[in-house]
Amino acid sequence: MPEKETLERAEEDRREGKAPSTQAGEFVKEEMDHIREGKHGARSTKQAIAIGLSKARRAGVPLAPPKGGRRRTREQAKRDVRKGRTQKSRKPSPRRSRATSQALKKEGRSAASHRALSRQARRSGSARKGGQARRKK
Repeated sequence: MPEKETLERAEEDRREGKAPSTQAGEFVKEEMDHIREGKHGARSTKQAIAIGLSKARRAGVPLAPPKGGRRRTREQAKRDVRKGRTQKSRKPSPRRSRATSQALKKEGRSAASHRALSRQARRSGSARKGGQARRKK
């Protein structure tokens, strides 16, 4: 469950007319803070970002599922979007929730380091259309 402040910041971004990706950025930032605080870890920076985006979709941020990537990832993103729209009052399974938390606690903390984030940003930037052309100038 996202923190109250994160939901408020994302809501403020929505009211200001900012893009869904900007709203989702608040959730990703929260996730990075959790890893830095030692609440849990992540196997990679990509995983940490994915957790944040998933939380954003479940919180109702209208963030579209990725066009590329694995089929399983796209389907999970679709489920997250649907969950964000409906918000059923079913409680999450305590056993599953605990298992996820314990698994993440065993992962490393370096996924949220400045170096790892910088490396991830460079890679995703160069993978985008026109990323290579921009760097050559």
